[in-house]
Amino acid sequence: MLDRLGRSTQNMIALAEDMRGRRASLRVLNLGRGDMETATPIGSTVFTVMAALAYMGLEIARERITNSVSKRRAAGKDLSGRRQAFTDSQVKNAARPIDAGEPTVQVARDLSTSRATLYRQLRDRQRAEAATAITS
Repeated sequence: MLDRLGRSTQNMIALAEDMRGRRASLRVLNLGRGDMETATPIGSTVFTVMAALAYMGLEIARERITNSVSKRRAAGKDLSGRRQAFTDSQVKNAARPIDAGEPTVQVARDLSTSRATLYRQLRDRQRAEAATAITS
């Protein structure tokens, strides 16, 4: 979990220097077969190497995401993120029984969703229809 301590190797080294300046150190008790303390030369080196590896992992993840977005963009695929839980026709079909007087809670149960999600979907659909009506 040391990799969550700082954003970059420089940040981690600055943290270690700041602790050293305050005459404090970081002691990790569950590092393999022993412990590590940043006040010792070996502990400081291990801390720096771990920070560099954590930063490398972060950079690799960023590179993978960037490559994935580039490939999806080049292939003309959707980049909008999470897929919608409901299609427009499902929301339209859910609105009919509600308009006819069926409780929203029951319609939400029938759709296996929460009442709040259903209300949000209906609200978003209503806003989209209003925007379309204004531009037409």
